[in-house]
Amino acid sequence: MPGVLSSPPFIILFSVFVGVAIYWIGGRLGAKGEASPGKEEAYACGEDMPAVKTQINIQSFFIYAFYFMIFDILAFVLVTSFGTAGIYATLFTGIVLLAVIVLPKLGTGD
Repeated sequence: MPGVLSSPPFIILFSVFVGVAIYWIGGRLGAKGEASPGKEEAYACGEDMPAVKTQINIQSFFIYAFYFMIFDILAFVLVTSFGTAGIYATLFTGIVLLAVIVLPKLGTGD
């Protein structure tokens, strides 16, 4: 049984137990804060900020996500294809750049 103490499952469980014990002891020994309305208010450089409902533009989020996806796929294709078929990677890059130039113009209705 000497290998039990050095086995990964035992080490993981022991580490979790020690972490939970430290967290519990710290919660019992730590100073308790007093609840006040000022602690729950928004703070921005000492200014009182009015509660404003934030408007999120979903369309620009999807455009950003679309460009991210395009360039993520482009990077993957470029990294994996330069060794064997460089012309296909160059062709794909050209098509992607053309799409990046044309698609914003189609989306705005110009």
